[in-house]
Parts: sequence; C-alpha cells; structure tokens
Amino acid sequence: MSEESLPELPDYAERVLQVAERIPPGRVLTYGDIAEWLGEGGPRQVGRVMALYGGAVPWWRVVRADGHLLPGHERRALERYRVEATPLRSTGAGEQRLDMRRARWDGGDGRDGADGWDGGDG
Repeated sequence: MSEESLPELPDYAERVLQVAERIPPGRVLTYGDIAEWLGEGGPRQVGRVMALYGGAVPWWRVVRADGHLLPGHERRALERYRVEATPLRSTGAGEQRLDMRRARWDGGDGRDGADGWDGGDG
C-alpha cells in the first residue's frame, strides 16, 4: 500500500499518539491521563485511538487506571515492562499488575507545554 493510499490520520489520533511517544521507558499514563493532558476526549476515545493506531508507538505505556495489563496483550506488555524496569506488583492471586503509584508518569522532563498538567487520577 503506497503512502498516497493510506487514510489520513485524524488530528485527535495524531495528538494522542504524540503524547504516547513522550512517555519515558519504565513509566505509564492512563487513557484518562492522556485525555486530560490534551484537554479533550476521554478514556474511551483515547483507548479507541490506541486500538486503531497505537501499534507504531509504545502502546504498553498507555494503560488502564487500575493497573491491569491490556487483555490479550498481557505477555507482550509484561516483557516490555520487565525490559524497561516498569514498577509491577503481584496481587494476592499471583497476578502481575502495574504499580500505578510508582509507574505513573507526572509529565515532567518530557513536555514542552506549560499548562501545569501534573498527572490525574483517571
């Protein structure tokens, strides 16, 4: 498929992917964090963008707020988290989850905007 025949990436999707690319190795943002960072959309819209277009960016760094690994991609994501030393924790049932308190990125040292985004709760 030539570049000329590829559909144009929607503006919102492009902005979501740009934020995903800024997340440093070993850190994560939630779908809601990215929506808050952009000041538009919500977690579902960000999730939809990641599902459709996120394969070319570090998709494993965009996560659910509860720290559960992305269903269907757990093994691949877990491999990436281990390589990047992303903080993980084990549940009582022995399931691996992200340690959101330690892994969540606050947006510092990788952001050129000055809007004061400090990481949300979503």
